Amino acid sequence: MTTAATRRSDRRVSPVFLGIVAVTAVAGWAAWTGFAEQPGVAVFLFVTAAWIVSLCLHEYAHARTALHSGDVSVGAKGYLTLNPLRYTHALLSIVLPVAFLIMGGIGLPGGAVFIERGRIPGRWRHSLVSAAGPLTNVLFAVVCTAPFWLGGPDAVPGDFRYALAFLALLQVSAAILNFLPVPGLDGYGVLEPWLSPRVKRQVEPYAPFGLLFVFALLWVPSLNAAFFDAVHAVLRGLGVSGFDAAYGWQLYRFW
Repeated sequence: MTTAATRRSDRRVSPVFLGIVAVTAVAGWAAWTGFAEQPGVAVFLFVTAAWIVSLCLHEYAHARTALHSGDVSVGAKGYLTLNPLRYTHALLSIVLPVAFLIMGGIGLPGGAVFIERGRIPGRWRHSLVSAAGPLTNVLFAVVCTAPFWLGGPDAVPGDFRYALAFLALLQVSAAILNFLPVPGLDGYGVLEPWLSPRVKRQVEPYAPFGLLFVFALLWVPSLNAAFFDAVHAVLRGLGVSGFDAAYGWQLYRFW
């Protein structure tokens, strides 16, 4: 019923997103076949484009879940087209995560799309809307690591394998960060419907600074090491070695 309330044009996949997918496919083919003279260039383009695709899917998951939970306004806002230019916080959702990827090789979570929460009844629905985004990162990580835990590390050519390993690291780190119960992140959004009004009022002023707070903590060497230990533990469980992910990061920084 909620899907029918949106126009077909509101759900048509954006040419911008299709263009990003095309870049991902071409760069992935170049990394797979060794077509590029500098393999790092192909890896850089593939990982960056695939990371943007995952960011779009992350925000789409929030919007699509909100649509089926009662917020039909997401269609008119363009969130269902997967167009990164239509997000409320394009800077937080796309630009900053890509910038931090290039600078530090970390999957920084983006800002959420604007959901009209008053249209959504029930606490479970609110929690699911918030959880849908990072769960998409989890699914993306599983897909990226499928060659490792299905066919072994030799199932795909070297450069493409390293690119997949690094991309999986980004997805796992984004999922972990997003699920932190910090105001402004999706993990807090999962918990917020179950908090008392008094607690929510006290926490609300800090929500805009939650992401900056987490980023600042990651500059603390001991916390940074503990965080990446957790990320690599998950990757090992998915069959990805620390060497594959580290070498993928080195190829990515071809400059």
